[in-house]
Amino acid sequence: MPTDVIMPQMGESIFEGTITRWLKKVGDTVAKDEPLFEISTDKVDAEIPAPVAGVLAEIKTPEGATVQINTVVAVISATCGEASDACGVSASAQPENVSPTLAAPQVASATEVVMPQMGESIFEGTITKWLKKAGDAVEKDEPLFEISTDKVDAEIPAPVAGILAEIKTPEGTTVQINTVVAVIHCAGIASASAPSENPTPVAALNLALQSAAPQVPLQPVAQVVLEPGQKLRSSPLVRRIARENNLDLRTVRGTGSNGRITKDDALKHLSQYGPGGSTPQAQLAPQPVAQVVPLTKMRTIIAQRMLESVRTSPHAYTVYKVDMTRIVRLRAKEKAGFEQRHGVKLTFMPFIAAAAVEALRKFPIINASMVGDAIEYHANVHLGIAVALDWGLIVPVVRSAEGRDFASLARTIADLADRARTKKLKPDEASGSTFTLTNSGVFGGEYGCPIINQPESAILAIGGLKKEAVVLTDAEGNDTIAIRSMQNYCLGFDHRTIDGGEAGKFMSEFKRVLDTWDRKIG
Repeated sequence: MPTDVIMPQMGESIFEGTITRWLKKVGDTVAKDEPLFEISTDKVDAEIPAPVAGVLAEIKTPEGATVQINTVVAVISATCGEASDACGVSASAQPENVSPTLAAPQVASATEVVMPQMGESIFEGTITKWLKKAGDAVEKDEPLFEISTDKVDAEIPAPVAGILAEIKTPEGTTVQINTVVAVIHCAGIASASAPSENPTPVAALNLALQSAAPQVPLQPVAQVVLEPGQKLRSSPLVRRIARENNLDLRTVRGTGSNGRITKDDALKHLSQYGPGGSTPQAQLAPQPVAQVVPLTKMRTIIAQRMLESVRTSPHAYTVYKVDMTRIVRLRAKEKAGFEQRHGVKLTFMPFIAAAAVEALRKFPIINASMVGDAIEYHANVHLGIAVALDWGLIVPVVRSAEGRDFASLARTIADLADRARTKKLKPDEASGSTFTLTNSGVFGGEYGCPIINQPESAILAIGGLKKEAVVLTDAEGNDTIAIRSMQNYCLGFDHRTIDGGEAGKFMSEFKRVLDTWDRKIG
């Protein structure tokens, strides 16, 4: 029996999700719990596993579509030969009207669709249009796709009946003859003898889907002879359009495979310059083309949150430079042993996180939130760590960071960042932070002016770590110049809640902890 795959609910407050990527295509075999598709919600990006094993028979929701929870987004068909009902025949009990011959185990077959040879001197063709899409049912001899060669344009029929499981060659692509351009899945029944004269409905269906006889020669839909001396790559249809509109194809920029001029290229040129028109010589070279790309679900959410934050909080900033030399030396000395003991690499982030937590405990207003006309002082420090992804930004949360030792902070930060990048976070692991760290310096910047992660009151941006010549003053007031590892930190804060003096006290304490680091790291 087929199984519906639904859009899951990823949290109590989440009622829809966007499918960002299908990890399987129609016709693929999937195992139970194998990642099937990726989704993006208001809280997390996640991989959704297949609920059962079988064959992905249908994709109902394309990539980029947003649907409500519990919406059926795909269908998985059971694989033939399973103990449960599969492919219409039960392994444990056969219908009474199925003969022993036709009750043999069912098998699935796949038929490859190849680029045909349309003439003795033709060795390649361009697929100009697919008349079916992956997942569609096709009948034998039903037009499947259109091709264009140097001699003819033609419709190519399906060699067998079944489901178009895979399109291997996209529109506009030129391939050699006998190249596999698609796959049709069809089901049959393994039988050692001829079928009965009156097969049952199940048997008749499967017999109808068996491989067909060899394909008959194709008749061209239209034929245009290549003009003498013609060297441009174009289809007969394009050359006909050019002749009818007095169009010099040498002035048209081809966007198809190997510079081939497509129908769309010719029509676009005519719409811009009219019949007989040509572009200036300078425009014959490839020109930059502007692109309009729709926002992804995650990018849309980020845009909404950032705009909301700027409208909500009057942002103010203060920047402090911290001497990280002591920590740089300690990390270099301890990183190998730390990784052996705790199983994670020793980065600078747990040092920064530990210093931030200590300063937040001394100045709780920085860890507070504005609630209506009141200020809520949070009992715990739920530390958000912004993680940059190839497709956006997410903020996993270290819960109750004030109760963790250094090694626990390091392990938790590494685990959350890893699962954020592999889309394994749970919704509650990416919400509820009270203060956020964001590493703008990882790309080499001096410092960044971050936007507050609502409903928090402050966010700390980490700048690039660089060696600088620094003036040091000893106890007697003597100055010396030394090379030190320096790092800028920028605190962005909500001026409704936090005044500049409180921000300065917090940053001074944060700086002191890092400048004079004397804590054990485990």
